[in-house]
Amino acid sequence: MTLRVPDHCTASAVQGRITAAVPEAFDDGVPRNLVDGRWQAIGEPADQISPVDGTVISQLPKLDADAAVDAVRASAGAHRSWAQTSYDQRREAVTEAVETMALLRDDLALLLAWEIGKPWKAACADVDRCLDGARWYAENTEQMLNQDVEGAPYKRQALPGPVSNIASWNYPMSVLVHAELVQLLAGNAVIAKTPTQGGAVTLTAAHALMARAGLPVTLISGDGSALSDPLVRSPEVGAVAFVGGRSNGGKIAAQLVDSGKRHMLEQEGLNTWGLWNFSDWDGLAAHLRKGFEYAKQRCTAYPRFVVQRELVDKFLATYLPVVQSVRFGHPLASAGEDLPELDFGPLISAAKAAELDGRVQEALRHGAVPLHRGDKSQGRFIDGQDTSAYAAPVTLLAPPGASRLMHEEPFGPVDTVVVVDTEAELLAQMNASNGALVASIASDDDAFAADLAEHVQAFKVGINKPRSRGDREEPFGGRGASWKGAFVGGQYLVHAVTQGPPGEQLYGNFPGYHRYPATS
Repeated sequence: MTLRVPDHCTASAVQGRITAAVPEAFDDGVPRNLVDGRWQAIGEPADQISPVDGTVISQLPKLDADAAVDAVRASAGAHRSWAQTSYDQRREAVTEAVETMALLRDDLALLLAWEIGKPWKAACADVDRCLDGARWYAENTEQMLNQDVEGAPYKRQALPGPVSNIASWNYPMSVLVHAELVQLLAGNAVIAKTPTQGGAVTLTAAHALMARAGLPVTLISGDGSALSDPLVRSPEVGAVAFVGGRSNGGKIAAQLVDSGKRHMLEQEGLNTWGLWNFSDWDGLAAHLRKGFEYAKQRCTAYPRFVVQRELVDKFLATYLPVVQSVRFGHPLASAGEDLPELDFGPLISAAKAAELDGRVQEALRHGAVPLHRGDKSQGRFIDGQDTSAYAAPVTLLAPPGASRLMHEEPFGPVDTVVVVDTEAELLAQMNASNGALVASIASDDDAFAADLAEHVQAFKVGINKPRSRGDREEPFGGRGASWKGAFVGGQYLVHAVTQGPPGEQLYGNFPGYHRYPATS
């Protein structure tokens, strides 16, 4: 079977349609920076490599710290005007931006496939969740801004300055753009930093449509080492929203210590699935298969299974057929015009694939037992294609304490299995990473699972089901080192980016103050 990318899905075809749709945002195909309401051809260009096939897909125009300071100051000026607009004006502008993005939905999804390696269905879901979520907030945010405080009506106000958004590359639309649109509805101007690892063209197109609708948005590119201080510590910034790893998140938290700024710092944790006195193996198999979506490059992926010794044989009989049947490869390569049905494509870069392999080898050297080691020959690729960013799924039993896979999230298709004999061991192993965003407990004993869930250091704990980031109906956050600051989602997201009555305490994971809503 010969695979090829359909003509309308090639990188050049998609980028041609996008640049034709928003020509003001590009300079000979290279994304510009959006500063002070104008698309400017400034910054030092750096090649952006597609993880799909190793080719140069675009260039990232990187700004220095001085240029970032100017961008922040310009955004602060726009913020003062935007904060005075009526909610109807804000909703109309956001709705216009969303509906024009919807017209480019397929091309935005194809860009995500080329820029960050998302299979077609996952890329479409990223765009759709952004647009559908923004529509819901457009209809509901106004009532979230109006509160009853001690029997009297109170209207929440915009923050003192714009919201600075520093997000990872894996969900450019459904996390980053979605958050910005809610922040805008709440009365804030927004600043976004383009992730250096991917998503520049997609975000440029989305922000071009937002700017056309009259929204006060700023989009700048650059290295975190140069832009972090202006985007975090500038006095004009009213809040900082971060999504990424613990290392970078910790640096931002340190910068915020003496600032008093509102912040929402989402960091990774080792999300675990614990199994104890359990028998619904068919139900678990369905969850396991979906868990490999996007190569587990998600903050709510489950890479660790903590299994009661009495269940190990049944667990492996369920798990191994799933991992052996996972489909991966070029996200857009097809034998015809229909795009392939895949569980995942490449990792974000060849460097990440090499790093992940290094961690697997480290665990094996220290005594981990290989239960499954896939091979890239099992993937679907175009003849002669660069596959250096791809990784086949791997499963290891008993990763030793000396290996990083024992305590850290792999952020790739590598699972680890830990066997336990007591309930105390089960809890200890589920809490191996000092906090997580989600966890799940598989058990036939509902009372036992509910009791254990109270002690698992994860923000959301599922009973016989996985948990996800979600939004709207419930908050999202983390415990321990997986999160710092205000929780988000639904009214909590709106409250996190607005000012409430004096003395208000937000739901969040703040130093010395931990107030958690019911989340299980």
